[in-house]
Amino acid sequence: MPLPTPRETTLVVFCRRPALGLGKRRLASTLGDAATLRISELLLATTLEDLQAWPGRRVIATAEPGDEAWARALPIRAAHVVPQPDGNLGVRLAGVDRVLRDRGHTQLIYIGSDAPVLSAADFGAACDALTSHDVVLTPALDGGVTCMGSRTHWPDLAGLPWSSADLHTALQLLCAGSGLTVRNLAPRYDVDVPADLTRLCGDLAPDARPARRALYRALCSLGYSTP
Repeated sequence: MPLPTPRETTLVVFCRRPALGLGKRRLASTLGDAATLRISELLLATTLEDLQAWPGRRVIATAEPGDEAWARALPIRAAHVVPQPDGNLGVRLAGVDRVLRDRGHTQLIYIGSDAPVLSAADFGAACDALTSHDVVLTPALDGGVTCMGSRTHWPDLAGLPWSSADLHTALQLLCAGSGLTVRNLAPRYDVDVPADLTRLCGDLAPDARPARRALYRALCSLGYSTP
């Protein structure tokens, strides 16, 4: 049987429409709401840059009902815009996953909108891992995950410690305990706290992708600099 390729793999972005005073509260405590909104918009732009470059099917999973029209108006050709159901992130992931599998998607990779250090090589490695494993996870340096993919239905994700330092370990144990094979990739990080921006600025300095350049310039304008 031929193995799935990136063109047969769906990249799913979980995101919400950036808005003043919403989201990234730990950043806002230092940057203020206006600068945090600008950084959130630029982080989302880097994720959409990844989605645009993906050779397979693309899906945007929106956090709020009113976000659907906004997502459809984005300059990204997505196969579907799927609203996330109510509940914690595990419930929302499982709900979107069921909808997409019912629509014929079989191999899915999920990302958020705040890990601009992810690259085409990371997504390619995730796709490759799913040719031999049921689940692929990219751990986050803070104990979470920055990317997760599966070629089968997820086990019950609702009870996992989402937004905690124990998430990756708990998710891996849950999948393995459900009889699924798991492959872990090299750890990456997402942007949650001001200290992440200092590291990010250094990592983005040599990155030539346009949305990354815009984010890098914004970080420099806020006083962040390469080490």
